Amino acid sequence: MPAEDSVEDSLEELDDFSDSGSDFEATVKSTKRTKPAVPGPPPPKRPRRKAALTAMSSPSTSPIPASPDPSLLQQPSRGTNRQASHRPVNEEDPGISAVDIYDAVCSGKTAMVTVVDEWLDCYKRSRETGLLVLINFIVRSCGCKGVVSREMFDSMQNAQIIGTLTKEFNEESVNYPLCTPGPLLKRFKASLCEFARVLVHSCRNSLVYDEYLFPSLMALLTGLSDSQVRAFRHTSTLLAMKLMTGLAKVAMIVSVQLQTTQRQYDMENSKEAHDRASDRLEELQATISELLENRAELVSMMNGTFRGVFVHRYRDLLPEIRAACIEELGVWLRTNPEDFLNDGCLKYLGWTLYDKQSPVRLQCVHALQGLYQEKEFIGRLEFFTSRFKERMLSMVLDKNPDVAVEVVNLLLLIQMNTEEGLSEEECAHIYPLVYAAHRGLACAAGSFLYKKLKCVIVEDNQENGKSDNAEFLQILISFYIQSEFHEHGAYLVDSLWSVAGSELRDWEAMTTLLLQDSGEEQGLMYEEEGALIDLMMCAMRQAAQATPPVGRTQGKKILSKKAKRPDTRRITTHFIPLLPQLLAKYSADAVKVSLLLKAPLYFDLQMYNSSPRLEKYLDLLLSQICDIVAKHTDVTVLEASAHLASTFRSDYYTFSSRAHLAFSQLLDGLTESLNTYLSDVLQGTADDDDVYNAANTLKRIAVLRSAKDSTGWRLFYSCMELLKSRMESRELDKELMVSALKCAALHLMWAKVNAVNATPAEAELKRLKKEVRSFCSVSQTCLSLNQPDIRDQAFELLCDLLLLYSANSARSETALNVLIHLPSDSLRSEMASFLMDFIFSDTEETELNVEGEEEMKITLLQKRRNHLAGYCKLVIYGVLDLTAATDVFKHYSKFFSDYGDIIKETLSRSKLINPVQSAKTVCLSLQQLYSEMLLEDPSRQDHSEIRELAKRLAMSFGINLHRVRKPLMALHMDGVSFAFREPQDGEKQHQNVAFLEILSEFSFKLLQPDRAQLAAFLKTKCPSAALSWRPVKMYQRSLETRSSSKPREQEGSDAVSSHETPVAKRKRTTAQGEMDTCSVSSSVRGSWLDSSSINGGLHTPALTSTVQKQPARQPASRKPQDTESDVGSVLNEPESEDEFSSGYQMRKVKATQRRQPVSHQTGSTSNQQDLNSNFDLLSLIEENNEEREEAEIEDYRSDSDSESGYTLPSTRHSLASALDELFE
Repeated sequence: MPAEDSVEDSLEELDDFSDSGSDFEATVKSTKRTKPAVPGPPPPKRPRRKAALTAMSSPSTSPIPASPDPSLLQQPSRGTNRQASHRPVNEEDPGISAVDIYDAVCSGKTAMVTVVDEWLDCYKRSRETGLLVLINFIVRSCGCKGVVSREMFDSMQNAQIIGTLTKEFNEESVNYPLCTPGPLLKRFKASLCEFARVLVHSCRNSLVYDEYLFPSLMALLTGLSDSQVRAFRHTSTLLAMKLMTGLAKVAMIVSVQLQTTQRQYDMENSKEAHDRASDRLEELQATISELLENRAELVSMMNGTFRGVFVHRYRDLLPEIRAACIEELGVWLRTNPEDFLNDGCLKYLGWTLYDKQSPVRLQCVHALQGLYQEKEFIGRLEFFTSRFKERMLSMVLDKNPDVAVEVVNLLLLIQMNTEEGLSEEECAHIYPLVYAAHRGLACAAGSFLYKKLKCVIVEDNQENGKSDNAEFLQILISFYIQSEFHEHGAYLVDSLWSVAGSELRDWEAMTTLLLQDSGEEQGLMYEEEGALIDLMMCAMRQAAQATPPVGRTQGKKILSKKAKRPDTRRITTHFIPLLPQLLAKYSADAVKVSLLLKAPLYFDLQMYNSSPRLEKYLDLLLSQICDIVAKHTDVTVLEASAHLASTFRSDYYTFSSRAHLAFSQLLDGLTESLNTYLSDVLQGTADDDDVYNAANTLKRIAVLRSAKDSTGWRLFYSCMELLKSRMESRELDKELMVSALKCAALHLMWAKVNAVNATPAEAELKRLKKEVRSFCSVSQTCLSLNQPDIRDQAFELLCDLLLLYSANSARSETALNVLIHLPSDSLRSEMASFLMDFIFSDTEETELNVEGEEEMKITLLQKRRNHLAGYCKLVIYGVLDLTAATDVFKHYSKFFSDYGDIIKETLSRSKLINPVQSAKTVCLSLQQLYSEMLLEDPSRQDHSEIRELAKRLAMSFGINLHRVRKPLMALHMDGVSFAFREPQDGEKQHQNVAFLEILSEFSFKLLQPDRAQLAAFLKTKCPSAALSWRPVKMYQRSLETRSSSKPREQEGSDAVSSHETPVAKRKRTTAQGEMDTCSVSSSVRGSWLDSSSINGGLHTPALTSTVQKQPARQPASRKPQDTESDVGSVLNEPESEDEFSSGYQMRKVKATQRRQPVSHQTGSTSNQQDLNSNFDLLSLIEENNEEREEAEIEDYRSDSDSESGYTLPSTRHSLASALDELFE
């Protein structure tokens, strides 16, 4: 036989092997054991020496036979026809028992070497007794209470033993040791695997080759691995795989010893005849023969286990079994490449890349990583790489982030270790992942990008000898620009931080590139300068704060102040002298200046006072900021300048007086300039240039006043006169009026802060209240203007000021009660109209959809959410009555996708304030909707929209029915009274009776005593003739029983349960999933109303979950079914890989068909007696499923392709940032 036609080739031909003539058949399908009549000496071992010498005599033949000798397969030592030992049996205590081994494995505290040594002593005294102890330990490890007796062991075949144990597998729980939740699972599995490893290691020199222990053990494990009982199948497969891993390592050791001995033999044989030692040659030849025999024995056992267990179980229905098989296959490929590293074994890894379950795919990727790390394996992986590279590239978007992370690491190994690597088109699949929200995936993609860029730099530097860091920054800038995600620089920097931290901290290289002229050889272009400034600011933030970007927090450790300080000092030392130069160079560019103005926020500002030389740079910086404010009107630049001014003016710094003086002089100049334009504007003699200059000056002042108390400049009355004159003349200049509104509102806000800090005289307080009343009057007029910017600004400022001057804000200071200002009825009505016309309206959104401006639509929605949150806070903090929330609640269902979280939070807070009044408000909102419907169409009978709203509102009452008794009673009574109220002008008699249909949606929350009380109340309100009307009957039926809640409970239970999931597990999973959902939704949505530019006095209440947790139903017929057998066992296994891919869908569709025979077996005594015969019909080796093993990979698709995809996070409007910045 040629060398290449070894067992490796036999493994490649696994697609069309049959069980006939295989090791596996010989171990399972032999005749019935018979007891020996007379004990005698043990049978002699088969003569292997001659066969080994024959194989060794031909150098061209492989030492590993392609298949075992058929004559050897009929030996009784294969473990099926075990006979009683011919040795004298020691009737004394056999030593260690199966219970002792099991207890040692469960505890995990006993050294496995000691346990195995004790068992080996028992086995050496009597190998039948020792094997029986080991078998019972395996049975007990499966969770079965049955015991294999000596009589069963001697008289039964493996299939009969397994059938008997299956009938005794009557556990009450569906759990078994390998699936027990908690730390016990991890400890038991580790100890069990360690026991298998130590067992093979201890037997590697002797008992592995005794032709009894391991063949018998493998035969039993193979039969158990084909059982329908999941516990048997899972435990035996894991043990078989671990034992085969040990055998593979032993086979590799034997191969190394064989090669070494062969070299020694060749060297000795190559000597001259008179120098050759005949005894040495004979000894070496005998050693080679023995090693060849041992290797043949090991290969035979490995072939049998591979074909009998792995080939069937790698596609088992249980993902844990598939994962265990693939994990051990990866170990075999690495530890024994001589036998396993070939296309015949690699194909199983390729097929498993398409597995439906992420743990299996993850183990497959881990196995491939171990192979691609070894450069000597790359040549054997070429065909596999070309065949499955496309699939690996698609898995970077796997729906499980952990799998995607490992796939990116695998592709990096392929890129670095293979000759061809990945093309640029293939790398393009990985590059965008640096912007992914999952930090692990982003860092893996960043490592890939970094390695790729460094390879390009090495090639370029060989030609022109540039600086590595400068070259890296230029290539990174090009990538950043081409990726077209310019608002996500923080995510790119965070992805590269762990691998490219030194390059991104090279501040000298960055500033050198920025200060170079564009015309120089290595100078940057205009767009490249902006990209570098953006990345530099992101790197400074990362180095100084050590916090990840918004939405990317997994695995990120926040550094302590001591760890941050060295980076902060280096940043400060480098940028203090250079920042004024950078601001001077880019002072005309609004985008670049707004970025550079963030740099001092990451400085150690105390260093400005460390030496007089640095104080000079502080003066230069303040001068540059003032010049920038005077030069720019862009809001972003002005807000960055104001933020910096507020930071420098903090009393924490000793140089704050300098900053205060500089910005005071700046405001003096702006105020003086405004007064020169304002007189002409008020008189109507100003031209367009004067109006433009006045608007820009007022805009600068409005932004700066947010950072500095400017009440001393007395601009309030000037702004109010300007607003009144413009509205009277109908010359609505947007920039001018918006800035005037901001200036006037900020004056009132600073005045309230000053009043709290130092209570002024009563006359001053009255004047301030008069100013507040005047501003609210002007703002109310602005709400009806046809200018969206002016209208929106007025509404936002009204919400803030009404909250600031509310009764809650004056509770701590009774002297400030004079400042309490409550909105007038006309203002309340105007604000409610604003909600109806401009927030709960689809007109503007429809226009934007027609124009296709998606970004404008998002901006408009964000602005509307801001306004709605401001209005809801007025309700929550008592500025507006709870009844004002009806304008919000009645849109809960229609606008749920846009404002559902805000409205739900308002509902929750209102219940904490006044539960009864909140319930009445809910009912009132439904009454208003019903009345509006009747006004539009009195004959309308379809109430589906209002009933859908009622369902949503009913679910907001939570699951504690005793707590909501009074609110629900008040709601129902108000609803019944509304249904039968006396007709008003122009109304028909009893036209509101249909409202009872809507009210019935709240009945399932009522307790039984309240139902009886409401039924009596209904009879007092309802005329006797109306008792037969359909709405009244429907409402009465809803009060009689709680049937309306049952469909929901059943529906919710069915949604989380499946026929294949055990009852105990399903109950736990449901509860956990609901708890997770509640906690996430509560924590995220609960902060919408917490953040504001104006802090309210009401304490944030704790949120109450509204998710109903229903207990899982447990039908009586399910328990024996889940315990005794798995639905869809080996008989129903797919015959090809295509069927394997859809196995889980088949289980769900055909569950009832498979349960019927099982239920008959468990329900009938006669059928239980036939259980043994039923198992005799099971093909433990899957004879009918061997014909089509290899699948068409192209047709095998995982759901990770269609359901995955990473969306790039937004640095502006992501969920977490929006919660924090809603009112900033």
